Amino acid sequence: MSAAAHGHTPAAWTGVTIAFIGFTVSGVAMIIPSVLLVWAGLVVVLLGGVVGKAMSIAGMGRQPSPHYEDAPAAVAGNKKKTAVAA
Repeated sequence: MSAAAHGHTPAAWTGVTIAFIGFTVSGVAMIIPSVLLVWAGLVVVLLGGVVGKAMSIAGMGRQPSPHYEDAPAAVAGNKKKTAVAA
């Protein structure tokens, strides 16, 4: 998994950290019955997704592979036509 660099970017770490804080706030709010704090925590979770995506778009996410453009052509060339037996 680490060879694919899945999640090893500042955008991913920041988004997950903010979302984790939101889940923690919501979890504590469920222990101390506070509906307002539960919703505030869920808003923070959504904010983590927005921040992570914005940072990814800003160039702090995973960079595209230089081989990505060749991948669809290679996949299309590997398809075999097979007859389906009924």
